[in-house]
Amino acid sequence: MSLAVLHSRALAGMDAPEVTVEVHLSGGLPSFTIVGLAEAEVKEARDRVRAALLNAHFEFPARRLTVNLAPADLPKESGRFDLPIALGILAASGQLPANALHEYEFAGELSLTGDLRPIRGALAMAYSAQRCGRTFVLPQTSAAEASLVREARILPAKTLLEVCAHLARRESLQAYIAPPTAAPQHDYPDLADVKGQAHAKRALEIAAAGGHSLLMAGPPGTGKSMLAARFPGILPPMSDTEALEAAALQSLGSGGFRLEQYRRRPFRSPHHSASSVALVGGGSNPRPGEISLAHHGVLFLDELPEFERRVLETLRGPLESGYVQISRAARQAEFPARFQLLAAMNPCPCGYLGHFNARCRCTPDQVARYRGRISGPLMDRIDIHLEVAAVPQEDLLRQQAGEASVMVRARVAGAHALQIGRQGKCNSRLGTREIDRWCRPEPAAEGLLRQAIARLGLSARAYHRVLKLARTIADLARSELIAVAHVAEAIQYRKLDRAG
Repeated sequence: MSLAVLHSRALAGMDAPEVTVEVHLSGGLPSFTIVGLAEAEVKEARDRVRAALLNAHFEFPARRLTVNLAPADLPKESGRFDLPIALGILAASGQLPANALHEYEFAGELSLTGDLRPIRGALAMAYSAQRCGRTFVLPQTSAAEASLVREARILPAKTLLEVCAHLARRESLQAYIAPPTAAPQHDYPDLADVKGQAHAKRALEIAAAGGHSLLMAGPPGTGKSMLAARFPGILPPMSDTEALEAAALQSLGSGGFRLEQYRRRPFRSPHHSASSVALVGGGSNPRPGEISLAHHGVLFLDELPEFERRVLETLRGPLESGYVQISRAARQAEFPARFQLLAAMNPCPCGYLGHFNARCRCTPDQVARYRGRISGPLMDRIDIHLEVAAVPQEDLLRQQAGEASVMVRARVAGAHALQIGRQGKCNSRLGTREIDRWCRPEPAAEGLLRQAIARLGLSARAYHRVLKLARTIADLARSELIAVAHVAEAIQYRKLDRAG
C-alpha cells in the first residue's frame, strides 16, 4: 500500500479539531514534504521521524514521501504529529498493517531514539476523541491528564515500538485506568492566621459565597496580601464541570497541567509589569492568558494602580461576559474567563493616608492622580470596595486565634448551594431579568437603596451590583427576603463610589 490515512488532533483555543494525516509514497527522487499549513515545529518532524524510525530498526523508504495534514486551512503546530506521521510512513511502506488505523487517534512527540514525549492539550484532545468514538493513543506521561475525561478510552505508550507492536497485534497496549478520585485534600493558608480585620474577613466571606469581585485599599502591612492568599481556602468546592474546564485551560498554557492540582481552585497572581497579552492571552498561535488560567478561580492583582492602564482596561469585557475573544490576522480563538477578581492597592502614593501611626505627606492632587490610574468603568465593575485599616497593637498581641477557614468555608458552601438550587448560578452572574426576579428587596430596603442612589450617585451597574451583594448577604443569613440590614451592609461596600 502506498497511501495511509490516520487521525490526529490540532488545538484551536479550547477546541481540538480533527486532523487527517495522509501519507503517500510515490516514485521519483527521495524527498520528504509536509503540507497543510504546518508551522516550523511540525516541519521539523521530518528529521525527528527519520531518526526515530532508523533507531527503532525500521526501514525509511528511499522514495518520494508526501505528508498532507488536512484540512489545509487549519494551522498545525507543536510536535504532536510526529507519532501519526511515523505510523503513516510505516503503513504506507507496508511495514505495518493499515487495516485498523481508522479505529484510533494518535498524538505524541518523538525523540530521536523513538521514545514518546508528553504533549500539550491532552485533555482537550481526549475529550474530542471520545466524542468521535475512537481510542486515543498518546505518550504514557500524558495519560493521567487525558484520563480526566472518564468516558475516553486511553492507550498509553512509552515508545514508538510499543505502538507498532499493538497495531501489528503482537503485544497489546493496556488501557489506562484512572485511579479512584478521593476527596481532594488541598492545603491552603488558614484564615485564622490573620489577626484582627474582622470587617475584611466578613467581606471575603461574602465575595466567596456569591462569586463577587473585591478591591482592598489600605496602608502597607495591614494584611491585604495575607487575606488574598487565604481567599481560595474559603471558596466552595469545584463541581465536576468546573474542575474539567479549569484543567483543560491549564493544559493549554505554557506551564501545563499538574494532576495534583485537579479540583484545586486556580490562584493566579501576575506581577504588575505583565503585558496585556500575558493577562488576556494571544500570540501568533493564541494561548490562554492569566484571566483564562484563573477560570473558576481567583485572579489577584496586587498593587493595582501600578499596572499599565491599557492592561487594566482589557479586564472590563471579561469581567462582564466571562470569556475573552482573541482575534489575529490569521486566526481567532475564544477562551472562557469566569474568574473572581481580587485586587489590592494603597490609598495614596506613599501608602499611609489614614494610617493612625504614620503621617501621609501626599497632596490631594497626588492622591487623586494615583487613584485616577484605575478608570471609573473598571471600578464600577468591582462589586466590593473594601477599606483595610491598620491593625491596632492590642489585636496583634492577642494570642487567641481567629475563626478558621474550614468554618467560613462551610457557611460559604451552604450559601453557594442555596444559589445553585434556586437559580442555577451564583449571584454575581445574574442577568437583569434574573435580578428583578430573585433580588427584589422588601419595601423599606428598597427605600434605603433609592436614597443611596441619590446620595452616592450610583450608576445603573453599581445599583445592580448592590442588589446582588444584598442577595448574597441574605443567603448567608438564610433569609428569603432582602431586608434593610442586608441592603445597608451591601451599600457600605461601595465606598469608592462616594462623591469626593
